Amino acid sequence: MSWLPLAGIAVVILGFALRLNGALVVVSAGVVTGFAAGMNVHEILVAFGEGLRDNRFLALFLLTLPVLGTLENHGLREHAAGWIARRRTAGLFRVLLIYLGVRQLTAALGLVSLGGQAQTVRPLLAPMAEAAAERDCEDLSAQSREDLRAMSAATDNVGLFFGEDIFVAFGAVLLMQGVYANQGIALEPLEIALWGLPTAVCAFLIHAWRLARFSRRFRHERPAP
Repeated sequence: MSWLPLAGIAVVILGFALRLNGALVVVSAGVVTGFAAGMNVHEILVAFGEGLRDNRFLALFLLTLPVLGTLENHGLREHAAGWIARRRTAGLFRVLLIYLGVRQLTAALGLVSLGGQAQTVRPLLAPMAEAAAERDCEDLSAQSREDLRAMSAATDNVGLFFGEDIFVAFGAVLLMQGVYANQGIALEPLEIALWGLPTAVCAFLIHAWRLARFSRRFRHERPAP
């Protein structure tokens, strides 16, 4: 057995130790491994293409992380907070409520990857919520900032959880259809998904009420001495 293809591991270790660009390090390691295994340029490109094709969902997720890291490094959070701060009508309640509605609607359409804790909440929603809250209380306490981030994350979770239940191709909907089918009850996925609508509406209204109570808290908060 040839140990030469393992040279790619050394490239990864060296590249990360030198804090080089992550994507460049990984691609370089793949190229080194390919040449060490006796592959030509065409075969290496084919291997990259087949890997991205067969693992496209995982690849998209992994590519999202360095993109978000680069955007945050160039001030994405600061720009999001500044954008909200310049809009006087964008209060805390309105910001979180609009996100809840959009998240629930897109999840109902099957677009569950449009939001998320890493993709949207941390770099965008949480800074926007903090900037909106600072309009009522300029010097937020550390605990208040943590509460704002937690409520932003909860808003994303509620919108996703109760929105995706309406999507006809959602795994839980298909699971319920299969269970009913095994019992001799024929139901279409659309019929099951429609029964999720009342729950989704109730979840939206209940969380909207929670957001209203939460936002009122910052109108009476005073900076800690």
